[in-house]
Amino acid sequence: MTGQNIYILGGHQTDFRRNWAREDKGIYDLFESCLQQSLIDSKIPPKDVDVAHVGNFVSDLFTGQAQLNGFFAHAVPEFADIPTSRHEAACASGSIALLSAMRDLEAGHYQVACVMGIELMRNVNSATGAEYLGAAAWVGKETEGCNYVWPKMFADLLEHYQHKYGIDTRHLSRIAELNFANAKRNPNSQTRNWQFYEQSFMDDNEFNPIVEGRLRKQDCGQITDGAAVVFLASQSYATEYARKHNIPLYSIPRIKGWGHRSAPLLMNRKLELSEQDGLIFPHVKRTFKDALMRANLENVHSLDLLEVHDCFSMTEYMLIDHLGLTAPGESWKAIENDIIAFDGVLPINPSGGLIGLGHPVGATGVRMMLDAYKQTTAQCADYQIENANNVGIFNLGGSATTCASFIVGTD
Repeated sequence: MTGQNIYILGGHQTDFRRNWAREDKGIYDLFESCLQQSLIDSKIPPKDVDVAHVGNFVSDLFTGQAQLNGFFAHAVPEFADIPTSRHEAACASGSIALLSAMRDLEAGHYQVACVMGIELMRNVNSATGAEYLGAAAWVGKETEGCNYVWPKMFADLLEHYQHKYGIDTRHLSRIAELNFANAKRNPNSQTRNWQFYEQSFMDDNEFNPIVEGRLRKQDCGQITDGAAVVFLASQSYATEYARKHNIPLYSIPRIKGWGHRSAPLLMNRKLELSEQDGLIFPHVKRTFKDALMRANLENVHSLDLLEVHDCFSMTEYMLIDHLGLTAPGESWKAIENDIIAFDGVLPINPSGGLIGLGHPVGATGVRMMLDAYKQTTAQCADYQIENANNVGIFNLGGSATTCASFIVGTD
């Protein structure tokens, strides 16, 4: 359990279909728009916010802008005198911002924290974007000899699964198909109006061309512009917030558990360390187990749904067995039996995930937290999972270098 109960009081997500550069808008416009709307949606007076954190991976390269935390005071004048900071951990940047805000509140320093995740990535061509994203790998050691670093890294993970357990890429295609289908339900998803054909989820080089190794176009998460904000609060503030809005405190979601572990940067070093283990990334399992333990939940089947990091279909395939839905190497069973489908026993990524909804890198962890809040307060409309009382989140950065997990639920 956390040191004290940390509650989630709402927030806002931008429309991930928007291309801000095409609208002649930059990262500050994205930041300001999301932050101001989040205050409206959550009904939190700006003067009540004590501290603010922003998660961002690589705006320094994509936009030339660093020190994004300085934007808070420009977007909201009442924030001009509060402490702010920026956090970077590749795709887990948003989760590290969340963990940092939790520590602020648990220590009793502050009562209300604003947490933003943000990335603007569609202002450059794909080759340049791939080069910039390669900064999350060990540059010069594992970024050479391929066109796209991250598809290559997770294509290598696929081959490691092939060697250790065997794998059928039709199951990866099914993961992609499910996430794109879920995204059509989500009014904020980048791909909600995309058209697919039967060949789109087959080994068809016209409709679904190879990107790297055996990973194909539909196996890949989307380069996306986007931001998300959530407000975290202490129990004392949440109690007063509940009274003010005439709602019971138990109806406000809280962070019941969390996990945070890291591994060596190099993919090969991770694989060396796990060579004798039943799992490829044992630290992933331990991160999730930490969150379950702190939430006093027995296992993954105590949850009602999962939002997991599917930067590639292979990433989600790995997480299925590492989080305990199946035995090691048997993720395919949860796919074939539709356990992870929208109407399955344990749905994964009803939001559409990174493949369907989109992946603005620094925003993803915060977006997952916002979706967990929305699911547990029945605010997801067409992608709402019935009776969603406990939601598991797993967000990772790089080749599972930085891992963060949360359990969100109501009492």
